Amino acid sequence: MIVGMDVVNPNIVPGLQGVYFTESKISDVDGTNGKLYYRGYSIESLAKDSTFEEVCYLLIEGKLPTAKELKNFDTRLKGEREIPEPVLSIINGMTGKAHPMDVLRTAVSALPAYDRKAYADSREDNLRKSIALVSKFGSITAAIGRRMSGKGYVKPDPSLTHAANFLYMLKGKAPDPNDAKILDLMLILHAEHSSNASTFSTLVTGSTLSDIYAAVTAGVATLKGPLHGGADEAALKMMREIGRPENTERYINDALGKKERIMGFGHRVYRTYDPRARIIRSTLEKLQNHSSPEVRNLTAIALREEKMMIEKLGKTKGIWPNVDLFSGPVYTSIGIEPDLFTPLFAVSRIPGWCAHLLEYWEHDRLLRPLESYTGPLDIKYVPIGKRR
Repeated sequence: MIVGMDVVNPNIVPGLQGVYFTESKISDVDGTNGKLYYRGYSIESLAKDSTFEEVCYLLIEGKLPTAKELKNFDTRLKGEREIPEPVLSIINGMTGKAHPMDVLRTAVSALPAYDRKAYADSREDNLRKSIALVSKFGSITAAIGRRMSGKGYVKPDPSLTHAANFLYMLKGKAPDPNDAKILDLMLILHAEHSSNASTFSTLVTGSTLSDIYAAVTAGVATLKGPLHGGADEAALKMMREIGRPENTERYINDALGKKERIMGFGHRVYRTYDPRARIIRSTLEKLQNHSSPEVRNLTAIALREEKMMIEKLGKTKGIWPNVDLFSGPVYTSIGIEPDLFTPLFAVSRIPGWCAHLLEYWEHDRLLRPLESYTGPLDIKYVPIGKRR
């Protein structure tokens, strides 16, 4: 029994909502005012002025880098892009037979077999592995997408940025600079978000002093769910079911009448407009005159959804647009297929997972919550031959 714990009348908090389990200096999510900070820097300032590589350094190292530090960090990232041949064989063998997130999870879990110091646990060793994971997540996901399209593996190009190299490995040709810039922005916006479900599961695994590969594999498994990483894919699927902008209101009203979840709206923490959604919305508006008819159609649907849901539920129930609403149309505009949305989310989030794990290990404590048992006790055992 834990001192001070009421086992007769326990205080159960479903989903652990509102429960604090640790302190962190990595990010702050202000759900009341719609603010997001990475290491004290607003997401708006990072989206405007930073790069994904710089944000990775900020999250993992705890500060913005000098020009020399960023150059060295970038060199280390580029040096880790290659995928071991046996891991590439796993990707080729599983793609098309399993969900892309299952392929990513399995490929990541195989990486320690090709790291001679996979289980060395000093901070410097885990920092090295963090950089390798950030780099390899991009390469693995691009290889999955490439295989999904029936084409062969493209080796990384060390002259390209992280975002541009991803698009190069995915498409097999030099990426459009604007597409690379858009992807870089999306990677920044999804890089970190406090103790979300996948970060928490990463920490649960890491708290047992399991290795960093095992911990982030747990994060990938958690991210797969449609209530977390798969929400932007689900939101885009809904838009495609709506079909045309003029169908939006009828579709949403029917769904609300059936008490169905409207993907792209509502958040466990935000009680106002998700700040990341505002940035993506602005990006999508700038694309309108240069995007395909499909993207313009999807955007028109999303904007009508936004208007309708804010009027119906935003101001009364605090259900506002979240980051997933506009992500699908933006990814579509740069040629990313929906099946790759969630793995790409993992490519964005891996620096956040690693940063939290490195921080948590500084004062590690096994995460072991309690549950309140409500079943019967002292049931008489009946031998199998006498059971009815």
